[in-house]
Amino acid sequence: MAKPGRPGASNKKKGPTVGSGGQGRQALEGRGPTPKAEDRSWHPAGKRKAAQERLAAAKTRAGGGNGGGQQSNRARAPKKSADVEVVSGRNSVLEALRAKIPASTLYIASRIEMDDRVKEALSLATKRGIPVLEVMRPELDRMTGENSVNQGIAISVPAYEYAHPMDLISRAVDRGHTPLLVALDGVTDPRNLGAIIRSTAAFGGHGVIVPQRRSVGVTAAAWKTSAGAAARTPVAMAANLTQTLKAMKSEGVFVLGLDGDGDMSLPKLELADRPLVIVVGSEGKGLSRLVTETCDAIVSIPISSATESLNAGIAASVALYEVARRRAAL
Repeated sequence: MAKPGRPGASNKKKGPTVGSGGQGRQALEGRGPTPKAEDRSWHPAGKRKAAQERLAAAKTRAGGGNGGGQQSNRARAPKKSADVEVVSGRNSVLEALRAKIPASTLYIASRIEMDDRVKEALSLATKRGIPVLEVMRPELDRMTGENSVNQGIAISVPAYEYAHPMDLISRAVDRGHTPLLVALDGVTDPRNLGAIIRSTAAFGGHGVIVPQRRSVGVTAAAWKTSAGAAARTPVAMAANLTQTLKAMKSEGVFVLGLDGDGDMSLPKLELADRPLVIVVGSEGKGLSRLVTETCDAIVSIPISSATESLNAGIAASVALYEVARRRAAL
């Protein structure tokens, strides 16, 4: 008579299992030979190969022309910066008016002591048709903030109307131009933004792209540094810079990142005649990881070993000049 088993115990017997000899064979065989560098999508050589393939495809589609891809004609509502900015102080207000920042109102404290700066500010505002309002000192202090020294004068700068990034490409193509844009990745200094806007206008660029988060926007300081170029060079805001760059790549645009450790030297750039977006990172951190992986190539600017790095404004200017020079030579 069979002995009853313990309740809940397994009836399986221990010992070798038939056909189990090859279960670990696949793990022992390894993963095979290492792929070539150009066959690895994350490797610089692989990115160069992918960029060359896209370049050849673009030339085939466009017959050697500008090749910006088919652009969308969808109407998009421009975005605006969050708040109205108030610039205060006699020197700051006068410099802003001289730079033709689009001020909406000039505020003067009642019984203000007039000097040459205040008189010139009133003259410039009157010539440009900017309303001048006289307010009580407590009201002006409230507008400019408790810790601000307004010296009895201030101007309000309206919210900047940002373009849509894809519209910058459409505008360039509609004019028969090869798109040339600059995108900022983590740049927070408004003076760098102003300098980049100015360089973009000087070297035939078609616009600047700033991310919606962790990046500088078009402030009064950026307007002043651009020396008026912000009035004729559109700035677009990207909700997600990486996704925006990928969308532009799908439209035939090549993305170049600037970094001191780039795998390609700027004088050897072969894509200058193609639609381009030049991505500039912050001076300290450089390009972010996701943006770096999205770029078709990472380009370095040759500099003296005694110089550690270039700031974002200068790096963008050098790259824009080189692209403009190469395009002019075609």
